[in-house]
Parts: sequence; structure tokens; C-alpha cells
Amino acid sequence: MKNRTAFIAVLLGIAVGALAVLTFDSYKSRKAMYKTEYRDWRKLNLVLQQLDLNYVDSIDHKSVTDAAIVAVLAQLDPHSAYLPPVELEESEESLSGGFSGIGIQFNVPNDTAVVIEVVPGGPAEKIGMMPGDRILRVDDRQIAGVKFPQDSMVRRMKGPAGTKVKVQVKRSEELIDFDITRGKIPTWSVDAYFMADENTGYLRLSKFSRTTYKECLDAITELQKEGMKQLVFDLRDNSGGYFDQALLLSNLFLEKDSLIVYIEGLHRPREDFRADGRGPFKDLPLKVLINEGSASSSEIFAGAMQDNGRAQIVGRRSFGKGLVQEPLNFTDGSGLRITVARFHTPSGRCIQKPYTPDYNYEVLKRYTNAEMVDVDSMKLSKGGILPDVFVPLDTTKASAFFVKCNRKACAMRFASDYFDKHSTELGAIADYGQLLDYLDKAALDKAFLAYVKKHDGLVPDPGEWEESEDYMLTQIKALVGRYSKLSDKAFYHIYLDIDDTFKAAR
Repeated sequence: MKNRTAFIAVLLGIAVGALAVLTFDSYKSRKAMYKTEYRDWRKLNLVLQQLDLNYVDSIDHKSVTDAAIVAVLAQLDPHSAYLPPVELEESEESLSGGFSGIGIQFNVPNDTAVVIEVVPGGPAEKIGMMPGDRILRVDDRQIAGVKFPQDSMVRRMKGPAGTKVKVQVKRSEELIDFDITRGKIPTWSVDAYFMADENTGYLRLSKFSRTTYKECLDAITELQKEGMKQLVFDLRDNSGGYFDQALLLSNLFLEKDSLIVYIEGLHRPREDFRADGRGPFKDLPLKVLINEGSASSSEIFAGAMQDNGRAQIVGRRSFGKGLVQEPLNFTDGSGLRITVARFHTPSGRCIQKPYTPDYNYEVLKRYTNAEMVDVDSMKLSKGGILPDVFVPLDTTKASAFFVKCNRKACAMRFASDYFDKHSTELGAIADYGQLLDYLDKAALDKAFLAYVKKHDGLVPDPGEWEESEDYMLTQIKALVGRYSKLSDKAFYHIYLDIDDTFKAAR
């Protein structure tokens, strides 16, 4: 990539999603520091000094300092932030491409963690944990049936590589105790990729992590070997990640010297980022799916493809998060993320949406102001990336019965219960055609209706099941299929049958 200043570009998750973070040369930071005069901040220093001299009790300097920092940054913009040590570590780890732990993915449908996937080659797989296992205890702490917070479950199972953790699971009616030695676990950003039909490849990207470029390069290359003639690139609900990965990914599809994005701020002169022309997929027909959850690096990529006429953008207006963040880390493990510039698409559009008083609820307001269903409600001035093809939110499938089931996560709970009873045959399926045949013959509609009647007292009124059957049954099949060896590939592949945005892109 061509740019005038060499720096490392990092995108970290802050507030409602991930924001672009640029680490500039430390010399610039020191030079900027010298421009700050003591008198500019004298009042703040005097307040803190007077507290030390006169306050009635002793002062916890650390907590007061942290609170003051948070208050100061809150006056600037919604995304400049202070991260205490634990939060800073977690935000960096989530995008680093790996962490130390036991190597499982789980859901909590009924106040009990249920293993959805065991990472191949990870510590949990090596010792014999399986999808469908219900986690009852971690070390000496019961976590099942006690409304134990899900993030706390994760923290108890994660830990430094080489350390041990005891995990008790329930498999059918058997209790099994595992002593697991934690190890390095890869975290993938590509949720799934497969051939959706004989010509169309599909790739879903959940975030821009340190491994995104390599993952996407390998996935697209594999799809081409399988006969792909066009690619549908799904960035819906992708809240961003590392900025350099957005540049590298864009470079795969653009001609030499194509402008990808530029940044500019009061104290940061304009910096252009251009493709080097060596990308192997410059001629591959491309569609990009976005929605209101697509943010930051997702918007950089989508904007670059759109403004260069390289791809058709399909879906709804993206989130609108285009702030460049410069990190400043402290010796105690905490850090600042300070907004220093904004991202602009090649045509000059600022990605960042306006700072309104209801900024944190702006996406929710899109539901009430009809933007989710009316293309005329989308405005460029509101920020984000506007799609070339608008796909409204379909509310026609939401019968009262569907809403009631959705509120109680009935489909997810049913899928877990179904796997308990059919784990042997379902867990052995590794072929997509075989899985579809199995699901079609499983009479899941009758089983689901019997399950929700027994466990939740829910019975559809006349016509309600027929109104939502196609949508609900496809959702159920996708969740049950996730317990096969195909995992998320099965889930997303099945779900495409009811995905209006994907259908609009084909």
C-alpha cells in the first residue's frame, strides 16, 4: 500500500464496536506533548491539588484519576476512551488472532453452558470434550443453573497457556470430570465459506482480526478451485477490527493506485492509502452485504469497493463509525484511545455519523423512523455507507407465535435438546447434502411444536404456524445443523434460504 507516512494501523473494539486505531511514530506524540502548556490545564491541576491539601478523608488517587480521565474524554466524542488494564487486555486479545484457553465455543440457552464447537487440535478436543456437553462446574465453582454471567464463565475457562483448569460436564446422564491444560487457541474471523450454488461463493467475515487477510485469501482461493465465478462477501454485523487488515483485504480486489481510503484531522495531514495492483482477485465479480451493524473496517472495505466501482453493495445503511484512534498505553496496563482523525472513502465521503445527543441509540431510532423499511429514509448526511441495492427489513414473518418463541430462545433451546437425543447420528454427519437429507426426514416441525408446548406452554393460534413456518423451520434446521461436524458452515448455508439480502445479491 502506498502512503506518505509509515505507521502501524490497529483497529480495536471500543464502546458499541471496533474503531480504527493508528499507532503513530512516538516522536510525533512527544512533539505534540511539548505544544501543551501548563496553563491550558491549570484549573484541573489546581482542583486535584486542593483535594490533596484540604479533603476531609484520604483520597484513593488511582480511582479519582481514573474517574477524571473518563469524565474528560466523555466531553470529546463518543469513542475516545480510557481502558483499565483488564478491558485493554481483553480488547486487544479479541482481535489478536489467538488467546490462551481450553478451545470451545458455547451457548447458554437455559442457564447452562452448552458446548457448540470444540476447536480442532485444541486442549478440550484432545482430552475428549464434545459438542453437546453441558458445563456444570469450572474448578470449584458451579456455573450451571445459578444465572452465572456468561463473561465470567469465559474468564474462568481462559488463562495462561500451561495452567490447568478442572471442568465438569454432563453428557446425557453421565457426569464427566476433565483436567485440562490450557493452550494457545486460534480465533478465526471467517465464520464460514462455501459454494452457495455452482457459480456463487459465499464468505462471512465476523471481524477484522490479525489473521483476516490470510484467512480470506485462503478461503477465496479454495472457492475458486471449487468453480466459483462470483463472490458474495458478507460483512453484516461485522463491527470492525484491525485497519491494516481492511487495507490488505481491499488490495486483493483493486487495480494499481486505486485509492482505498484517506484519513484527515486537525493535527493529522491527509494520508492516502492506495492499492499496489498485485491483488489476485481484481477481476472476480463481487457483491458485498452490509447492514446497520457493519462498522469501521467493514465500512472502509465496502466504501473502497463501492467508490472504485469494484462491487455492488447490498443491504442497509452501515453503522457510521469512521474515527481514527491513536493509542497511548500506560505502565500500569491501562490505556487511552484518542480520536485524532476521520476516515473518508475515495470519493470524499466521511464515514463517521454525526455526534447527536442520542448517538448511542441512533441505530434503534432507525427502526422508529422507518429507515429499515423505506429506502427514501436513508440519507448520505447521516454517515455510513449507503447500499447500491436496498433490502428492507422483512417484518411479515413475525407472527405473535414467532415473537413469543423468539423471546424465550425456543429454537436454540430445542436444538440443544434435540442434539442430546440424537447426538450419535447428527454428530457423525460431515457432508452438507447428507445433512439436508437428514433434517428433511427428521420431522422437526412436529418435534418443535411438541417441545414448546411442553416446556413453555406455547401453542400457535390457527394460521400462526403456517404464517411463520418457512422462516422458523429454516431457523430450526440451521441451529440443529450447527451440531453436525459442519458446524457454522451448515448454519449459514441453511440460513441463506430465508436471507433476503443474499437473494438480492445473487
